[in-house]
Amino acid sequence: MRANRLDIRPVLTLTTAGRYVLPALSRALPPGSRAFEDALWVPRWRDGELFVFGNGSIVSWGLDEDGLAAFRREAVHPAVEIDPLSEPETEELEFVTDPNESTRLQGDLIILGHQPELAEPEALPQHPDDAALSGDTFAARYAFSQALARSTALSALEEALETYLTSVSQLPHTLATTGKPGLSRRQLIVKLGELLKFRQGLNLNRENFGDMPDFYWTEPVLEGYFNSMSNALDIKQRVNAVNSKITYAGEMQSTLRELLTERSSHSMELIIILLISVEVIFVLIHNGPDLMRAILGREKPEAEEVKRQH
Repeated sequence: MRANRLDIRPVLTLTTAGRYVLPALSRALPPGSRAFEDALWVPRWRDGELFVFGNGSIVSWGLDEDGLAAFRREAVHPAVEIDPLSEPETEELEFVTDPNESTRLQGDLIILGHQPELAEPEALPQHPDDAALSGDTFAARYAFSQALARSTALSALEEALETYLTSVSQLPHTLATTGKPGLSRRQLIVKLGELLKFRQGLNLNRENFGDMPDFYWTEPVLEGYFNSMSNALDIKQRVNAVNSKITYAGEMQSTLRELLTERSSHSMELIIILLISVEVIFVLIHNGPDLMRAILGREKPEAEEVKRQH
């Protein structure tokens, strides 16, 4: 396909938080916006269209960076962001509309063209007349957008995990050189809790990174679009890599925690011995004179008896 560069428009993805509170965010959206599956759909914002996902990501079609930044300022207030990122994650592709072509992903270019009939077209929302883009490819745009949103959300998780791993990277070296973990038991437990939070965000949240969204179970065409984008962005391989890093870090910290537990048990034994010693000393100090008199008093008659026998 040969597309005129003037026809090519941007597809921008922006992740700003670990999660959005969509019901609260929806109140700041322009009229005509509505919920669809796992996103809030904005049919028109300036000259483009947006999908806002609960995983903290926004995907815009046809907006430039300034337009997307303006939408964020006006609609995404701090109150709707959970675990806001210090540095947003972004992804940029391009799209072109050509009814003579089939809808597909070709390199970094999304081609919006004709597509097979959907199994349940009635499940799609009604397309308003003033929408920025055609309703014919709405479902395809949503499928591509959801994969893009997952990718940038995963990038944010990868970045946070790398920061975390850097913070604990010296623990094995410290253990090897000093024989001590380098962190207290409480600090290790806190670090382990952070690690479990990473795994929860990766595998257990509603918008996780490993499962196919329910919407595509009955729509193989849309599943194909979603998978093509997910495969192009290596989402599965990246999820496996993140899980492997979390597993390694968890095993390392569990080992360190066991060492601290052993040290704690040894310290407890010493404390018990010390307490027993203190109690013995206290008894000797308090009852020592009486004990000495009793011992000496018993020894004196015995000595006299021995003397008489001789």
